[in-house]
Amino acid sequence: MPELSPQISENRPVIRQLDDSAINRIAAGEVVERPASAVKELVENAIDAGATRITVDYADGGKTLIRVSDDGCGMTAADLPLALSRHATSKIDGSDLLDIHTFGFRGEALPSLGAVGRLSITTRVRGEDAAQVEVSGGCMSAVKPAALNAGTVVELRDIFHATPARLKFMRSDRAEAQAIGDVVKRLAMAEPYVGFTLRDVSGGGDGRVVFRADAKTGDLFDALHGRLAQVLGRDFAENALRIDAEREGLRLSGYAALPTYSRGSSVAQYLFVNTRPVKDKMLYGALRAAYFDFLSRDRHPAAALFIDCDPHLVDVNVHPAKSEVRFREPGVARGLIVSGLRHALAEAGHRASTTVAGATLGAMRPEPVSDQARIYQMDRPSRPALSMAYQAQAPQMEAPGFAEAASARVEPVIDDDAAPMEALPLGAARAQVHENYVIAQTETGIVIVDQHAAHERLVYEKLKRQMAESGVAAQALLIPEIVEMSEGDCARLMEISEDLQRLGLTIEPFGGGAVAVRETPAILGEVNAKAMLGDILDELDDLGESIAVQAKIEAILSRVACHGSIRSGRRMRAEEMNALLREMEATPHSGQCNHGRPTYVELKLKDIERLFGRT
Repeated sequence: MPELSPQISENRPVIRQLDDSAINRIAAGEVVERPASAVKELVENAIDAGATRITVDYADGGKTLIRVSDDGCGMTAADLPLALSRHATSKIDGSDLLDIHTFGFRGEALPSLGAVGRLSITTRVRGEDAAQVEVSGGCMSAVKPAALNAGTVVELRDIFHATPARLKFMRSDRAEAQAIGDVVKRLAMAEPYVGFTLRDVSGGGDGRVVFRADAKTGDLFDALHGRLAQVLGRDFAENALRIDAEREGLRLSGYAALPTYSRGSSVAQYLFVNTRPVKDKMLYGALRAAYFDFLSRDRHPAAALFIDCDPHLVDVNVHPAKSEVRFREPGVARGLIVSGLRHALAEAGHRASTTVAGATLGAMRPEPVSDQARIYQMDRPSRPALSMAYQAQAPQMEAPGFAEAASARVEPVIDDDAAPMEALPLGAARAQVHENYVIAQTETGIVIVDQHAAHERLVYEKLKRQMAESGVAAQALLIPEIVEMSEGDCARLMEISEDLQRLGLTIEPFGGGAVAVRETPAILGEVNAKAMLGDILDELDDLGESIAVQAKIEAILSRVACHGSIRSGRRMRAEEMNALLREMEATPHSGQCNHGRPTYVELKLKDIERLFGRT
């Protein structure tokens, strides 16, 4: 007789109905993952109640206390028992599960919190007496009178005390507090007209304010800009571009930072759908694709983007935590993000992040001075006065032995043609140092330009324009150049030969692993074909298989532009330097190179004077 499997019982399993307490604890595992999840549910309820001020207090990372106070509409004493019942909600009537205009709609948060912790709700509706109810381990007490001016106060103590196994998976107090702060900040960005206060009351007392954002006024963009400055910092607000685009019933708004204000990770990317904070891979991929042309693979854009649409065009009922969404037309949402961001980046022109100048000044270390050092004032004489001063200060070479050199006397020359150029954004070229950096003077400071990086971007943009309009003009080689490589590399190049031909680079197989280069982009002049093909293969290896063909083409264009740009170490004449500056001003995206690094640094004169002790 064969042995029974240890997992098969001789007794038939019995199907039984779980009691409400067990059901609530199981449901709580989906809704309340950690203290931050409880804060999210309670703050969203406060927003749905029409609150204008919300205060969140927590102790020990939310493990021992979470208290959310609001000035919303409140609930009546008769509403409290029903609010603690599963699937009881005031947000929807159940007739249309897609017509959702609120954060909450499942009716699971409060009973789930009552099942895993000690929950207390105190509330008051205008014109009626306040009431309070308590729940511990799923057991609800009787409703009793309470004292409260208005709104609702929800207090959750000892989270997961009813499910001790969950406590073992909790992280440190600091990590849980950081997660709570992230949740509150995301909701604060979604609702700029609502004031938020986050306090850590560990140890008792009034605690300390961890985060505060006062309610904003004005139109939506002004209010959002002010709120983003509070949440993400003033640097982000100063270097963010306004986004406003619409397509097929979807509207994209918000702010996205300049490419030169990039981050080392994706921590500064915030996406919202109908004001709901979401974490959607498709939307994050679209954000990454929009900046693909401007950032290297190890840098990430910073943005706070809002997609608003008819609720029937998006399904938010995908996961109990409501952090995932599904669009009816995901391609439209993705295309809207890519096109909207690229349009805003193009309109930014040559603009670069202000933090670049701050980092440059921070790298400069002036000589230490004593506390009693004098502060000197810098006079700014007029141009005629400068000319007369230079003549007076010029050395008089009349001494014996120098008479024959008198005709070779050097006098500073004031270039009157440079004066109008100083009023332009990048100013007038004054010098070139180390055969790589162009120094230009503006009306309010100086500009330092990396000539190779700047020209690389200009060539790249020119190649892209040519490709978009009529294809890149090609120059036929009198004698085709034969490049030897492996058969695998040759096959990979021939797979994209038609795409390369659109860029002006025509290649053909020449037997074995050899490739014949017959045409090269005319705009680049003489080209090292072997080095160019090697760079193209390297770029294809770096990008991998999952990148779209157009992305590969643009990456190849970047490599092609690098070969055709002004090299470091080349001396430039004054007219060449000024021509470079003027072309940068007229070319979109010229503020950063093809890898997201700045092409120029602007230093204000007041900051330079501060370095030298002049104020």
